[in-house]
Amino acid sequence: MKVYLAGTGTDGCRALTAEAADAIAQADLLIGAKRMLEPFAESAKELHFQYQAEQIAETLRNSRAQCAAVLLSGDSGFFSGAKGLLPHLTGMDVTILPGVSSVSAFCARCGISYENMRFISLHGADANIAVHVRMNRYCFFLLGGEMNAARVCQRLCDYGLSDVRVHIGMNLGYKNETILHGKPSDFLVLPDETLTVMIAENPEHLCYIPSAVPDTDFIRGTVPMTKAEVRCNAVAALKIARDAICWDIGCGTGSVTVEMAFCCPDGQVFAFDRKDEATHLTEQNAHKFSCDNIQTVTGICPDILHDYPAPDAVFIGGSGGYLPRIFDEIALKNPTAKVSLTAVSLETLSQAAEAFSQYCEAFDVTQIAVTRTKKLGSYTMFDAQNPVFLLTGELKCSGS
Repeated sequence: MKVYLAGTGTDGCRALTAEAADAIAQADLLIGAKRMLEPFAESAKELHFQYQAEQIAETLRNSRAQCAAVLLSGDSGFFSGAKGLLPHLTGMDVTILPGVSSVSAFCARCGISYENMRFISLHGADANIAVHVRMNRYCFFLLGGEMNAARVCQRLCDYGLSDVRVHIGMNLGYKNETILHGKPSDFLVLPDETLTVMIAENPEHLCYIPSAVPDTDFIRGTVPMTKAEVRCNAVAALKIARDAICWDIGCGTGSVTVEMAFCCPDGQVFAFDRKDEATHLTEQNAHKFSCDNIQTVTGICPDILHDYPAPDAVFIGGSGGYLPRIFDEIALKNPTAKVSLTAVSLETLSQAAEAFSQYCEAFDVTQIAVTRTKKLGSYTMFDAQNPVFLLTGELKCSGS
């Protein structure tokens, strides 16, 4: 059987490419969501209103049609059902036809070029939003499900991005098409339209991944904070991927949490501390730095760790005397996790070295001694900080 996977553009009919229109004309069987097939309701073709990959594949296998077209909204290569459907069509003669995507259609409406745009699908998901807008000049959001335009705008306002410019497109290509431009605060109440896309434009976006953020930039309290010179080395040693799951155990003010979050805008950071003040400060700093990929948890580690996703990278800034059990839980969750730890006392250093020796084939110990300067009258004096030991390693076993 000849099968076409055809992108239908933004409105399912007028935006069809000539190539897609020819494929539909040749097809005896059309499959797709109801709104995709409505323009062909009066044709003599066999129609099947389906959008689940397994159902579509079964229909194609059981059909006697010589040629079929599966109609996919927008472009077959942009968050399309074509990706999930292809593995089910082995043995069939399949041709994929692109369509006019919501990206190209909406960017054309707005007069915005999209070669450097960051694309995020929120269709049926609550993905990271603010951190992407903080780190990119343009972000394109494909909305759907519970995450509508109003909620995205509310998130941007909550995370210190109320001054960015947003462009909202609803029902592109249809008679009730609506396009809005303004600030997030202008659109906290909007109709909940299913077919909605959004562009966030942030001229003040970060052009780099923040590291060694000055201590004074963080909201401070009475809980400890890992200083900039130590923090940047501790985070760098973890080699955090963009989609990593990170744990910050003993998060304090959240300075390490924030720098981890910038390293994994497609991932998530779980910040743990036994003190309410610490997790509250971490939440405040998460909002200040627009890092909505941070979740704070108050409780004693390792008792609470088993309830959270397995980490790829772990920073231990405070263990509360439970370091061996914390390593046990990390190894149970992910026996190849990367771990970095700071020790400011000989007792902690000794305990940490023993734990790393048990779980790692090899690990590094680095002493970091920082001397800053301070003004004393007309003189600039040196101000030595307490030395800190940084231990880093990758787990290589399944636990004790």
